[in-house]
Amino acid sequence: MEKQYLSAPLPFVGQKRMFAKEYMKVLGMVKDAKVFVDLFGGSGLLSHITKRQRPDATVVYNDFDNYRRRIENIPRTNAMIDRLRDILASVPRLKIVPKPIRERVLGMMAEEEAQTGFVDYITLSTSLLFSMKYATTLEEMRRHTMYNRVRRSGYNADGYLDGIVVESCDYRELFEKYRDRDDVVFLVDPPYLSTEVGTYSIHWKLSDYLDVLKVLTGHRYVYFTSNKSQIIELCDWIGKNNWIGNPFIGATRKEFNASMNYSSHYTDIMLHNIA
Repeated sequence: MEKQYLSAPLPFVGQKRMFAKEYMKVLGMVKDAKVFVDLFGGSGLLSHITKRQRPDATVVYNDFDNYRRRIENIPRTNAMIDRLRDILASVPRLKIVPKPIRERVLGMMAEEEAQTGFVDYITLSTSLLFSMKYATTLEEMRRHTMYNRVRRSGYNADGYLDGIVVESCDYRELFEKYRDRDDVVFLVDPPYLSTEVGTYSIHWKLSDYLDVLKVLTGHRYVYFTSNKSQIIELCDWIGKNNWIGNPFIGATRKEFNASMNYSSHYTDIMLHNIA
């Protein structure tokens, strides 16, 4: 019997492991659906669970973040973790890695990247950085304090994406491909508004988050958000005040670039319509 994962086999910010069992209940409510399209596939966990629960259905996983490349390189990542154990052998667990040893770790990463062209910095971050901190490049890793949090075992993703149709494109392109089918369910898990998305491959504005809502109208879907985004409250307000339209139509816009410090920048905006 094929293994069912209830969490992603490699670290991924925003994976839906806490929803896994509840999501399985939802799948039981749409037995007539023949296609499930995971528009923001992320770690692929929703696609994996869907295929395990509904092997008869077509499951389309939009791997925009190239998670599958990380899976394909698990043997190489495990080998690097083995080397990390040797390099950090003298560092007590959960303690800061001293500078000379830290330089050896960075040197190992630089060497691996030069030789192979790939290092899974996100996965290695869980063995070297404080909880919930991630680096995606060598330069980002250099900026962090390192701790000995190295895993005691390697990773495994055997069979994780078996039977799944993998795409890698803008979610709108994939939506257009399947939107006219009456047997489709869209899985909609965009990066959350007002939430850190530093490990994702996309950079969104508010309008991008709102555009996703077009997918929901007239289609069956499973949609994920959080209370930090307040997107549900926004939609509720719009529903109650849909007569207002866009109050900024015809207004003049002026912008001023400002900064709080060397690493924090923002744009002040003034809009006026006084004619």
